Amino acid sequence: MPCSTPDITDSRLRYDRPTIVLHWTTAFLVLLQFALGETWNWPTKPVHHLMVVAHLTAGILLTAIMAFRIVWRLTNGRHLSDLLRPMDRIFALGAEYALYVLLLAEIVLGYLWRWGAGQTMSFFGLLIPSPFARLPPNTVAWLQSLHDWNAWLIMGLATGHGAAALFHQFVLKDKVLGRILPQCFLPRQ
Repeated sequence: MPCSTPDITDSRLRYDRPTIVLHWTTAFLVLLQFALGETWNWPTKPVHHLMVVAHLTAGILLTAIMAFRIVWRLTNGRHLSDLLRPMDRIFALGAEYALYVLLLAEIVLGYLWRWGAGQTMSFFGLLIPSPFARLPPNTVAWLQSLHDWNAWLIMGLATGHGAAALFHQFVLKDKVLGRILPQCFLPRQ
């Protein structure tokens, strides 16, 4: 017996507006961070420096977004995983929590790598000095390596998350993707 598809125009079956904004802002910043981190060695010095500063600024923004996102999720955010079938719920929550953990680890590793190398963080040109002494070079190299590998894990899991949403939308046709899309992207009914 096929499952009935929910009416995603019903606001009770959609995520609340702050959750939607936080989700897509996080997705944008993660993609931007990855693209900058993977390509900043291609251009020459002035552009390279601007890309690093943009990466640092976006990292600080992502820190604030993730902090707000966790607080929102624990207090006011709408939880829709209860609408999923049990197995889908397990996979959805597993991917969601794994992404949260990996993103928080990536943020911490980024700060430790930068400050451990004795460098400042930059937020729109405002320099934030390291709160601790420089770390040994081997430790800094290890932090950089962990930061790089973790970024690839995030991208792999985020790609799987997106692919699962598209599978639900276009193969299962259960309109799960519509729950997190901004209202302007929903089909008119």
